[in-house]
Amino acid sequence: MLRNKFKDTKIILASGSPRRQQFFKDLDLDFEIRLKEIEEIFPPHLQSYYITNYLAKLKADVFTDLADNELLITSDTLVWLENEALGKPVDEADAIKMLQKLAGKTHQVVTSVCFKTQNSAEIIHDITQVTFNDLSLEAIEYYIQNYKPLDKAGSYGIQDWIGLVGISKIEGSYTNVVGLPTEKVYQYLLKL
Repeated sequence: MLRNKFKDTKIILASGSPRRQQFFKDLDLDFEIRLKEIEEIFPPHLQSYYITNYLAKLKADVFTDLADNELLITSDTLVWLENEALGKPVDEADAIKMLQKLAGKTHQVVTSVCFKTQNSAEIIHDITQVTFNDLSLEAIEYYIQNYKPLDKAGSYGIQDWIGLVGISKIEGSYTNVVGLPTEKVYQYLLKL
């Protein structure tokens, strides 16, 4: 459905995330991957979706040479727990600490998506509540050793083993927790 709507538009996904790339394939969109490195630093006063909005826009702003038929899509996801942003862990020890913080608590997964053309940029965001069971250190270490979640915000993927055994409840979009609120992206693209 979207493929036909965007037959004259080149959609550019500026994300190295294999999960986001798969979602775009699953949405039946023709797209190309275009990556530019940026330092993901945000002002310390920002909180929750203001951080992901800022970073999604920052990722889009480095693309200054869009053609008039191009639509650039960038995204950023973080885990928000007790007024603290948990991004990707720096190493396995950091991943263990993050999962220990999340164990037995409810946190938010926040994703922002920026849609940029030559003349405009718009941002949408989604927030999902995720509740973890208590997790033993043994379970956390098993997960990190076997699933290598160092490329994931909050050190986990809901679609992995930890999601099967450690998450007791989610309120909101499952795909948002994976890394892209596909239903909101779809609705946004339909309205363009």
